[in-house]
Amino acid sequence: MAILATQAVALAGLNPTYSTAAAGGDKVECGDRNFIHVKNGSASSVTVTLTATAAVFGQAVTNLTVAVPASAERMIGPIQPGLLQSTTDGLCAIGYSASASVTVAALRI
Repeated sequence: MAILATQAVALAGLNPTYSTAAAGGDKVECGDRNFIHVKNGSASSVTVTLTATAAVFGQAVTNLTVAVPASAERMIGPIQPGLLQSTTDGLCAIGYSASASVTVAALRI
């Protein structure tokens, strides 16, 4: 599981660096202005899962899942700490139903 460095969008512009989605998933920094940009270059849809860590009245909150269609991309966020931040390492765990031809960038605006 790789930890993706958060890249800040700036007035001068940002040419983001994308990483290959790790087969075992990735982790990103949580924050109200943080999000991920997922690009699916494969011929099949890919489901991206953000692991929820919150509980309401003692009941676990369902993980957030986003379908990224074939040859499409999605911006997912904000990566809310109260919903997605792990108590173990302070990061958000991200899983992919498939990782071939999938790239991802962690961004902050």
